[in-house]
Amino acid sequence: MVYGYPIAKKVEAGGSSEEPSRTSEAGIALIKMFEGCELTAYVDAVGVLTIGYGHTGSDVYAGQTITFEDAEELLRKDLEWFEKQVVDLIVPPLNQNEFDATVSFTFNVGAGALKTSTFRKRINQGDNKARCFQEEFPKWVNGNNGPLPGLVRRRDAEVELATS
Repeated sequence: MVYGYPIAKKVEAGGSSEEPSRTSEAGIALIKMFEGCELTAYVDAVGVLTIGYGHTGSDVYAGQTITFEDAEELLRKDLEWFEKQVVDLIVPPLNQNEFDATVSFTFNVGAGALKTSTFRKRINQGDNKARCFQEEFPKWVNGNNGPLPGLVRRRDAEVELATS
């Protein structure tokens, strides 16, 4: 369990060799827990107009309201894009938990941040994956005035998921 949500089991030796390319329901639950769901557009902590489960973009406008079902649909569409970024940017095979944690991280910090991160550089060079998660994810917790408790909790949950 990660923050009260069941996590996917690791594939043991001799199990399926297919790498995940979709976030599991447990991974989605983790993202939802940290993103929260706002049905009215708001300006987030870094000044970006946001709605639903952290959805941003040119389709979000001030005063906009959506339904819970719309928020779910936006999240699923957003996840497809972030999942593709993780698949394209991370070279070594990831198990489901590692994939889910990396998608959650990327959903939060952005694909550009993943692309230029030391995490990506280290994991793609073959560094120990658990150590990469444990040492690199916690570096991504700062807001404008230092560490944000919510980001510290999120990174801790992502590391726990990836290394369980």
